[in-house]
Amino acid sequence: MPDASKVNSMFARIASRYDVANRMLSFGIDRIWRNRLVDEVYYRSPKTVIDLATGSGDVAFALREGLPQSTTIQGLDFCAPMIVEAKRKQDALDRSDIQFGIGDVLDLPLETETADAITISFGYRNLENRHKGLLEMKRVLKAGSGHLFILEFSQPHPLYRPFYYFYLKRLLPALANIVTGDFAAYQYLSDSIESFPDRAGITQELKNAGFHDIIAIPMALGSVAPVSYTHLTLPTTPYV
Repeated sequence: MPDASKVNSMFARIASRYDVANRMLSFGIDRIWRNRLVDEVYYRSPKTVIDLATGSGDVAFALREGLPQSTTIQGLDFCAPMIVEAKRKQDALDRSDIQFGIGDVLDLPLETETADAITISFGYRNLENRHKGLLEMKRVLKAGSGHLFILEFSQPHPLYRPFYYFYLKRLLPALANIVTGDFAAYQYLSDSIESFPDRAGITQELKNAGFHDIIAIPMALGSVAPVSYTHLTLPTTPYV
């Protein structure tokens, strides 16, 4: 699994150019992915939503637009320069109704059973210890009713896979280097996606952490999947 300090340093380097690179490299489709995630959250009518690995805040802002004003939304990220970007955008958009702050998924600064929903978009793959992260998210979710929503890259349909990985490994790092000046960061992106489990593997990881009622929704020919997991009430599990 990734080294947390290296991931933090990488995102710190590209924070100021992160949004521009995302729009270009996804051809703007990332907006569609986020909106689908927001739709899934909306259907559960949460009162409190925590967006983890919030980065520059794109998902948090989309949640704010798509959910009732009465819903409390908080965005946390362990990379300080990314939170600076989120707050800069917050000021520009005059959106004081979102709370942004520093928070590590592996050790969240949140009380137990306080969130109706947790979202994490393209951040689960970057956790140094995914099992520990899942246990920590489960701790924060309300027992029996909380939902975890993961939007993450997955393995695409076999017919699409050669084209997908050609773009991911050959074209994407070169294009990203033009925008961000950081070839290594996007080489890491392609490598981390290639080594990441498919939907069945992710589902098993969630089951191992005590989640149930798992729904996986493939998009982009299976290469992106927003996934909903319902929190199962279990005795406290030691963090390992």
